[in-house]
Amino acid sequence: MTAVDDVRYRPIGVVHSPLVPDDHIPPRRIESRGVEGTVEVFPDYVEGLRDLEGFSHIILLCHLHLSTGYSLTVKPPSDTTTHGVFATRSPRRPNPISMTVVRLQRIEGKLLHVIDLDLVDTTPVLDIKPYTAPTSDDEVRTGWMGARPRS
Repeated sequence: MTAVDDVRYRPIGVVHSPLVPDDHIPPRRIESRGVEGTVEVFPDYVEGLRDLEGFSHIILLCHLHLSTGYSLTVKPPSDTTTHGVFATRSPRRPNPISMTVVRLQRIEGKLLHVIDLDLVDTTPVLDIKPYTAPTSDDEVRTGWMGARPRS
């Protein structure tokens, strides 16, 4: 297998969101609770939505088209400490790819109606996956975000 110098993806759809690029900073995940929007799936990919309505949540993999440059260390707005970019949800990444879980309300043709959306309007969608929860909360760790101060 050889190294890949240039990876290319084509969007399969686009996000329609009330969060507009001009005046919106992507919210912390908790701030997106209740934000409604749609994902418009392009006609060539609509058949791939079959049976998706059986899932309560879906994963959206998106290209963060407004992100420019990156930093390997960042200070999230929710913390006073600098962390490695891969331990955060910062959009300023070497490959500006977003992964977000949203609640799927319903599907109408090519439109997925979703809630808890943290993506700005016109964000290109690269892929959609069904969300399946871990088998036990004991298996989930939240890294620095779940850390408690040491006494």
